[in-house]
Amino acid sequence: MTLRLNHRQANQEAYKAMAAMQRYTSNSSVDKVPNELIKIRASQINGCAFCLDMHTKKLLMRGNRIDSK
Repeated sequence: MTLRLNHRQANQEAYKAMAAMQRYTSNSSVDKVPNELIKIRASQINGCAFCLDMHTKKLLMRGNRIDSK
């Protein structure tokens, strides 16, 4: 399968910033659930369906449900 877009090369500075944020939040005192919710919201704002799907699945694997009620 060919890669549609190599996000590491498309904008290297943005990728470095995103990777640095991931490293920082992984080691922070912020709970994992709000951390994933923040990533879900950022994915919505950025319009990234791939990231939205990935972070939603991660949150659901933690046993949390996202209900509209």
